[in-house]
Amino acid sequence: MDFNSHADAIVRVAVGLVNELTPGERRGRDFPPPRDLAAAAAEGLRTGYPGHREVTEAEAGELVGIAARLRMVFDALAAGDVDTAALRVNGLLEESRARPMLERHDGQSWHLHFHGPGGTMAGDWAASCATGLAIVLGSEYHDRLGVCTAPHCDRVYVDVSRNGTRRFCGTTCQNRVKTAAFRARGKGP
Repeated sequence: MDFNSHADAIVRVAVGLVNELTPGERRGRDFPPPRDLAAAAAEGLRTGYPGHREVTEAEAGELVGIAARLRMVFDALAAGDVDTAALRVNGLLEESRARPMLERHDGQSWHLHFHGPGGTMAGDWAASCATGLAIVLGSEYHDRLGVCTAPHCDRVYVDVSRNGTRRFCGTTCQNRVKTAAFRARGKGP
């Protein structure tokens, strides 16, 4: 499942930022706000762009607010409310002044950016993530964005599988749920 290579990477960044910067639950355990925001923000960005530079504390603070807003999009979709998800994405698009622009830099060929020159790092990522999510929401694949259905996990994911049946943030949660079901069957009546 490819939306396009740049949009795929941007959607992975949105997932990474939400999963690294928003508190909640992960793999059956509490997931508090990260102690080192800058390291967590850089890790979230590297989800889609492995070579991304380090992030300052100020930039990380801005990215935390963006990640919280991106989480609202995933939560709305998990609740089956595509309209609310779309309205939240539209709000981010408008506030970040997202606009498509072809860029060529660092020896790369022309490729699409979703922000213009001169913005802040966090603002540029807000524009990019909002645009990436808008591409997915505006297609027949909006059901490919989700929140893990395992008990005590609220991490988000993008389903890029061929059949589109993913329900978990990763194999750890999937295995946890399957093991619990196996043990429950073994106990019998």
